[in-house]
Amino acid sequence: MSLTFVSEFESRCRAFLQAQDHADTAHDLNHILRVVKVAKQLASAENADLAVVVPAAWLHDCVSLPKNHPERHLASTLASDKAIEFLASIHYSSEYFDAIRHSIKAHSFSANIKAETLEAKIVQDADRLDALGAVGIARCMQVSGTLNRALYASDDPFCEAREPDDSLYSVDHFYNKLLCIAGSLNTPSARLEGKRREAIMRSFLDNLALEI
Repeated sequence: MSLTFVSEFESRCRAFLQAQDHADTAHDLNHILRVVKVAKQLASAENADLAVVVPAAWLHDCVSLPKNHPERHLASTLASDKAIEFLASIHYSSEYFDAIRHSIKAHSFSANIKAETLEAKIVQDADRLDALGAVGIARCMQVSGTLNRALYASDDPFCEAREPDDSLYSVDHFYNKLLCIAGSLNTPSARLEGKRREAIMRSFLDNLALEI
């Protein structure tokens, strides 16, 4: 992909996405821009096909449903269909459509679809890395505020003697999901970055414990 083509293509993706509804502020255009940036970095490190990775990263959340929506598990499939419609409308090469569709469908936790290709693994890794580190903490709190979760359980803030319940408490989401992400990433370069970001989250929890 030439730099001129990428620049023009990304401008069209940005315009398309700005016209879409976003489920919440944690899945806004800034989230997509971060995922695209990291996906490009991972693709370069892992020698993946940018012609698949770049459009899949840009369009992975072109349909986004709230975390508590009953059809949340279908969001990535709906996004993959809408993405292909958009790509066809701008005459993107159809030889990449199946790979792009799979990469978008497989990125989602709730869809529970195994990433079968390197490109799908990279898009999934890039999206999941955005749930970690400083930005992951901020996004967790954004979503928790939308869902009216308390910050922590006063009798056991860090789930030492109970099962985490992230339907009620923001901090519980770290133990239910976020601290499990780094070890589940697909590519070596993503796992390395995931461990760095996980350390930031563990430091946050340590400091939160001191303060409360």
